[in-house]
Amino acid sequence: MRPGRQGLGLVPARVGLGSVATPARACLVLVVALLLMPAVAPAAPAPVATIEIEGVISPVTLRLVGIAIDRAQAERAQALVIQLDTPGGLERSMRAIVQRMMNAEVPVVVYVAPTGSRAASAGVFITMAAHVAAMAPATNIGAASPVALGGGADKTMMKKIENDAAAFIRTVALERGRNADWAEKAVREAVAITEREALKLKVIDLVADSVPDLLEKIDGRTIKLPKGTVTLATKGAPVRPIEIGFRDRFLNIITDPNVAYVLMMLGMLGLFFELSNPGVILPGVIGGISLILAFFAFQSLPINYAGLLLILFGIVLLVAEIKIVSHGVLAIGGMISMALGSLMLFDSPEVGFRVSWWVIAPTVGATAGLFLFVVAAGVRALGRPPATGAEGLIGKTATVRERLGPEGQVMVSGEIWRAVAEGEPLEPGAQVRIVAVDGLTLTVAKAEAKGGVA
Repeated sequence: MRPGRQGLGLVPARVGLGSVATPARACLVLVVALLLMPAVAPAAPAPVATIEIEGVISPVTLRLVGIAIDRAQAERAQALVIQLDTPGGLERSMRAIVQRMMNAEVPVVVYVAPTGSRAASAGVFITMAAHVAAMAPATNIGAASPVALGGGADKTMMKKIENDAAAFIRTVALERGRNADWAEKAVREAVAITEREALKLKVIDLVADSVPDLLEKIDGRTIKLPKGTVTLATKGAPVRPIEIGFRDRFLNIITDPNVAYVLMMLGMLGLFFELSNPGVILPGVIGGISLILAFFAFQSLPINYAGLLLILFGIVLLVAEIKIVSHGVLAIGGMISMALGSLMLFDSPEVGFRVSWWVIAPTVGATAGLFLFVVAAGVRALGRPPATGAEGLIGKTATVRERLGPEGQVMVSGEIWRAVAEGEPLEPGAQVRIVAVDGLTLTVAKAEAKGGVA
């Protein structure tokens, strides 16, 4: 029976079952792998960097945009969103910003937001230079006509400036595929339009309600960069705001015309009081720091030197009022000169380059009030009887310390003086009145008693 049992082929049968199981195991592994694949998270989209630019376009703005572009490139962000709200600014800073944006290796999206914002004057050039231009609802863009800050440009010069600006914005618009004709009209005719009109005229690419809405709408766009083209995948991408450092925030604050004006006034007052009262130190330190900061701000602002001289002249008149009795004429002239100089200091049609009346009025009023207070205090001091020196001793009461016959010694305010008595000799302890001072010798007379009897 054993050979028969062996003839049944049990061993080959077992081997056959193993060969059948091998494909089954492979199928099982494949099924498990397919089941596990959805559990593997897809690669997260690259982040989108954002920065807010608000206020006048200045050298500080240029620095902030440059830092934002460099940081976005270093962090491998797939795009940089610049949230813009500006009334305009300096032409030199604007051109440098446009140049940085045109040569950026990361897509730059300019988003005029939030609601109620604008991209006026220099802001039009910056928006046109973006790879993607967008605006929030209830915003506007336009009025890019160049102006001569500080005056001094004749008609021919202004025409040259206008032609140069028109050619610049036209070539930027053509490079970005936007409406070059409207861009030129914004420069030559100062036209301005709403966000809906801008979208219809192909001045911008889209209107977005918010940054997430903006990222969803630009998803899939192909952007041309200096090193090639990239396709944005911004839908659901994480947003990383670029934090502005304390240094840049501080510089941005002091370059505001209102702040620069206040710093200049504080500097002048501080130095004046330090020179008037040498050794006080604190006013001089505050004044020096304030003036240096004001001069730093002035290098990026359109200063009218006639206005600056009027302010200086006003300070001089107020100082002269303290030294010369003019019955208030010099003080009034100083106040008028300071007010006129404050109005003329930043002579510019741009709102962002003018000092607000809400700053001028309190500053001029406080400065004039301070000087008038000093003048009034000086007048009151002149009206008081002398408290020191020879004149201050006359009329005081002294006590006889050593018999005056007629010479002796008296005690005055804790001090011993040599004295000569008028009239009869006086005994120690008697009360005398000082009637004259001759060097270090007092002339005294017997003081009257309280009842009026000598």
